[in-house]
Amino acid sequence: MRVAAPVGAMLLLLSGCGGGGGSSTGPIALPTGSNVAPVTVDSGPAGTVNTAFVSVTVCAPGTADCQTVDHVLVDTGSSGLRLVASVLPASFTLPALEDNAGNALAECLAFADGFAFGSVKQADVKIAGEQASALPIQLIGDAAFAAVPSDCSGVGPAEDTVQALGANGVLGLSTFREDCGSDCAASALPANYYSCPQGSCAPAAVPLASQVQNPVWRFPVDNNGSSLVMRSVDPAGAALVQGALVFGIDTQGNNALGSATVLGVDADTGDFTTLYKGSSLTSSFIDSGSNGLFFDDSALPKCPQAIGSDFYCPASVQSLTATLQSGGVNRDVPFKVANAQTLFSANTDFVAFGTLAGTAAFSGSFDWGLPFFYGRQVFVAIEGQSTAAGPGPFVAF
Repeated sequence: MRVAAPVGAMLLLLSGCGGGGGSSTGPIALPTGSNVAPVTVDSGPAGTVNTAFVSVTVCAPGTADCQTVDHVLVDTGSSGLRLVASVLPASFTLPALEDNAGNALAECLAFADGFAFGSVKQADVKIAGEQASALPIQLIGDAAFAAVPSDCSGVGPAEDTVQALGANGVLGLSTFREDCGSDCAASALPANYYSCPQGSCAPAAVPLASQVQNPVWRFPVDNNGSSLVMRSVDPAGAALVQGALVFGIDTQGNNALGSATVLGVDADTGDFTTLYKGSSLTSSFIDSGSNGLFFDDSALPKCPQAIGSDFYCPASVQSLTATLQSGGVNRDVPFKVANAQTLFSANTDFVAFGTLAGTAAFSGSFDWGLPFFYGRQVFVAIEGQSTAAGPGPFVAF
């Protein structure tokens, strides 16, 4: 079964954060063009840290009836657009996706720290100068689907509000075209897709065309992948970091791979191998939706529960190195881990940290979250789409 890296691993909410100085303007240049959308790391609508946001416009298909939603999380660890239903006006409606019997479809998406349940709708999705027409998307927390199936709710706490999700929505830009793929098309799998006659939902097989999809591969052009470019962050952190979301790989002058290291990923999981302190972590992934670097290291002390015991709090900043590996390609990546308690308390208006790290959510994994992206351009090539470096899926940096 396809399992894309879940979004939002160990998302930390910081009440009262945001605003003020400390903007990061690192040396990396930000691309411009019709295929580029501005990205911002700030405290967002729910007081989060290390959360990259973009604005997305959704329209009733084929019409000028549109709504622009800001502070949508950019997530390279999942596929598809998901919006919290409450951020859209009650007067704005999108057509429902239905099964062959005319029953509305719904979906459960499991995160590392909870789940999102909601209806599957159809919308024209516009980002920068790109558009994916009649795209299946998910509305999280849709009031018309208030009864959450038990096989979904058993995954963990609900993330069906802005405060719980930490954003107004999620823009999933992983290596996968659809969020589940052929397995969900062939079988009715629990905690995935549902057919919902009269609001009562049961697991259902859903064809690929009706599954929530990565909007990029549905663009007319620049549809083979995307890249996230983020400015670097001062070691102490920053209150604001600018970046850019660039669509296409080697399709325009602003999205060339150049000398980037290309790492093929598993076609079913999107994973690769990270070598760290003698361990071969074969379920590793690059995920801008995770707000830290997450890996297991017994030599790094955990933070007090009040800060979050999933984070590390070493007595001094640790300089470490791991090797990303795939198909004979090896790339050493140095990184640093600071005391999370010190980071959060030293400058209470700072929300971007390049040295934030914690324990792994999944066995045998190294989650290269948003700190990995600071000061880099990171490419994600979509499965089956052609690039100058060969077809996806792969990641490159």
